[in-house]
Amino acid sequence: MCGIAGIFHTEGLKPVDPARVERMLTVAAHRGPDGQGVWTAPGVGLGHLRLAIIDLAGSPQPMASTDGSAMLVFNGEIYNFRELRAELAAQGATFHTDGDSEVILAAWQRWGVDCLPRLNGMFAFALYDLRQRTLLLARDRLGVKPLHMATLADGSVIFGSELKQLLAHPSLRRDVDPLAVEDFMAWGFVPDARAILKGVEKLPAGHYRLLRHDAPPPPPVQWWDISFTERARGSAADLEAELLHHLREGVTSRMAADVPLGAFLSGGVDSSSVVALMAEASRDPVKTCSIGFDVTALDETAYASRVAAQFGTEHYQRTVSADDFSLIDRLAAMFDEPFADASALSTFRVCELAREHVTVALSGDGADEAFAGYRRQTFQHREDQARKLLPQALRGPLFGTLGALYPKLDFAPRPLRAKATLQSLARSSEEGYARSLSVTSAEARDALYTDDFRKLRGDYRAEQPVVELMRNAPARSGLDRAQYADLKFMLPGDILTKVDRASMAVSLEAREPLLDHRLVEFGARLPEGLRVRGHTGKWILKQTMRRYLPDDVLFRSKMGFVTPIAAWLRGPLADQARAIVRSGTLAQTGWFDPARVSSLVEGHISGRADHSRLLWQLLMLERGLDRCLGNVG
Repeated sequence: MCGIAGIFHTEGLKPVDPARVERMLTVAAHRGPDGQGVWTAPGVGLGHLRLAIIDLAGSPQPMASTDGSAMLVFNGEIYNFRELRAELAAQGATFHTDGDSEVILAAWQRWGVDCLPRLNGMFAFALYDLRQRTLLLARDRLGVKPLHMATLADGSVIFGSELKQLLAHPSLRRDVDPLAVEDFMAWGFVPDARAILKGVEKLPAGHYRLLRHDAPPPPPVQWWDISFTERARGSAADLEAELLHHLREGVTSRMAADVPLGAFLSGGVDSSSVVALMAEASRDPVKTCSIGFDVTALDETAYASRVAAQFGTEHYQRTVSADDFSLIDRLAAMFDEPFADASALSTFRVCELAREHVTVALSGDGADEAFAGYRRQTFQHREDQARKLLPQALRGPLFGTLGALYPKLDFAPRPLRAKATLQSLARSSEEGYARSLSVTSAEARDALYTDDFRKLRGDYRAEQPVVELMRNAPARSGLDRAQYADLKFMLPGDILTKVDRASMAVSLEAREPLLDHRLVEFGARLPEGLRVRGHTGKWILKQTMRRYLPDDVLFRSKMGFVTPIAAWLRGPLADQARAIVRSGTLAQTGWFDPARVSSLVEGHISGRADHSRLLWQLLMLERGLDRCLGNVG
């Protein structure tokens, strides 16, 4: 696990100042405390920060190929590098290290861009071929590792693992993209298709770019996609056996490390499954880490402790105060862009605890996306069954009217909270799901914006790309399309961004065994009835893991990492909430109606309503803009 940065000239072979690349590395030193290196040649400069995990002494970067004709900087891990190394060696390749970086170089020289489908791992890398004078920028299938890019006025392309590395370049313009603000207000993060600053891009997951010195940067090329078009055949028992095989391979392949290794353990299905399979494969006790809260309703440590005891792990646990809001400024510095997933606070704290004991930690991320574990996915599945009963021409007026009339009963028991369902049924399957993903509805956003911001935004709405993504998905059903949207949109933009920044902030490598691409591809082929059964998602995963875990772990209600931001915004953060209206960066933009925002703030502080999620978004938007616009150091 590392960080990379670089500069590439697309208008000739102008020299690259190594000091500029070094500056891009220095601002992200947390990603690689074990080594730093810069390499330059006419028209190109590559920089690398190393967190040593495998071949601790033998794989410094930037790394040259055996014949010196190619140079690599690489962030991530290739889990099948030993198998690839043996295959390449049989075809005449020679190696001087015991790590995975040199295998990427040899694979490029043997197969070109066709080497990418052969790599099983998480990665973002830049590989310069001195003979062809090309730079390959590539990102892993699911977007575990990030890569930001921008093309400057002089034709140079700058890139880095984090946005702060691009911000370190003096020629990067800092103009906010209003469409990214619309995106952020809808989702609570800026998705991979956009960046908060105009001109900045994120290489999409499963894509590459091949840059040349004599041509403008080409668009990204997709080298992998997930398909839901096929259905696996076989008995439930046979498919459970196949699933268990993939689970074991995903976990054991990610246990290779020359440094201490452990796992996050929340006590939920996914992390408990990972720990169970780690314990099965390990001769030594697995190191596990859990975070609890001093508020009983938010605390899951009893489940984590039970799983830890069952598998005899070396368990570390820490209780965090529910008033642990002191990380807000640090969060803004971690993410650079505005990021309002409040569970980032808890994720950072568990990463901080884990780093005290291990250098690599396995997580349970990815199973909800791959096996339909989110409640919104099961709702989508049932709503699509209802949509089949009535054509859109009837559903739209009928459910639209009912949805408008039905009161918003957030406080009521779930069966009585039908407003969102009625509004969803009035729309197409794709439009309904996009609405369920958003944390702030289109109507609520429009009520906040000023006329000036609406003009800047134009006709664009944040939900549009998600609807288009789902309509064009290689899928057979509404559930397929919902999972496709989660895997391609929500996962890289929110979940994986959160884990990458939180873990790398403390120089911890986080690995996601449940995102092994073979496991994800298997999940996409499963019949719907093995993904969702009644109100239960991840059905086959839970059935498969019954041989390891008790039912009250497998089938209990999902909590996830939560934080008491509603109480914070009524107490210690109340003044900061009020300041959103009066002063600071956000007030100066003129994007939001001060009277409307003030009404939301005072309504929340008084306890008349709960606007915590929206106010948290506005607070984090301001902190993120301060970072990107250079208003803070």
